[in-house]
Amino acid sequence: MEPYRRILKVPARSLRTSMTDAEYMLWHRIRRKQIQGVQFYRQKPLLTFIVDFYCPAAKLVVELDGSQHAEFAHLAKDQTRDAALAGLGLRVVRFDNRQVLLETDAVLAVLDEIVRERRET
Repeated sequence: MEPYRRILKVPARSLRTSMTDAEYMLWHRIRRKQIQGVQFYRQKPLLTFIVDFYCPAAKLVVELDGSQHAEFAHLAKDQTRDAALAGLGLRVVRFDNRQVLLETDAVLAVLDEIVRERRET
């Protein structure tokens, strides 16, 4: 189990009940071991963060970014966050919300390939 701050459990539960359209769409395509038979968790606390989706079997974090992530301040925070998660040996992959909504099958294909690669090593 990866380390996390226990104080994040309550806000993570709250985020699970108010997912964005993109999060909701992706969740219904990856839950219940639909990709390579591995479990994904949504709004999972890791370290001092709450990640959108986490697959422990592949040590994979999936983040869905809205338009605000294109702003400089958010880019810097995202880089710091990604580096901290990478320090745990996690791979962070980011998709734009629009990409998930319009190119769902392509996003799923990328996730399938990453899970396959990471489980083989």
